[in-house]
Amino acid sequence: LDMDDCVWRPEMFTLDAMPSDPVRGDLGGRGEGVAGVKSGFETIRVFPGALRALQEFHDGAHDPCRLAVASSADTPFAAAIAQAALDVLEVVPGVTLRSVLNRGWPEGFDGHVRIGRTPPLSSNKAKTHFPLIKEATGIPYDGMLFFDDSNWSDHCTIVAAGCPGVVTQRTPRGMQYSEFQNGMKKFADAAGKAG
Repeated sequence: LDMDDCVWRPEMFTLDAMPSDPVRGDLGGRGEGVAGVKSGFETIRVFPGALRALQEFHDGAHDPCRLAVASSADTPFAAAIAQAALDVLEVVPGVTLRSVLNRGWPEGFDGHVRIGRTPPLSSNKAKTHFPLIKEATGIPYDGMLFFDDSNWSDHCTIVAAGCPGVVTQRTPRGMQYSEFQNGMKKFADAAGKAG
């Protein structure tokens, strides 16, 4: 998963303060929880389609699939904001976004969450984020599905070319649930052809 403009908004590089005050609200019909977090005058929020997909992962609907993050936040401060937001935003009441991302991974493991551009990461996810995730998790590229808005750079095309086997799905307006479903179908179809 890319985060900025795919899973949540706004882009972290546009923010000038660490996440502070939680904003309570409806979590897609699953109850009230932390639906946003203030960062200065802005509020970081998960897109509804991404929230629904994350809730399905929380519920185990896609087991044994696990989640990983390949997000190229522009600055170390932007990456720190993103990391902090993972610990505050909730997917269902009482369950943080980070908890859902960690579901199915060993306790304390964080090699599946790669946010930033500071070395060893770079702006090219195909050269840094994906090889590092592959090395840390042992999951081959043909076992990966990547969602990205691809609005600034076409990361989907770059990753598909640089990491053969990764299935990609663009989410140019923030993840819509239909895009999540389409990505899952493309991934299943690719796995069926390979198997």
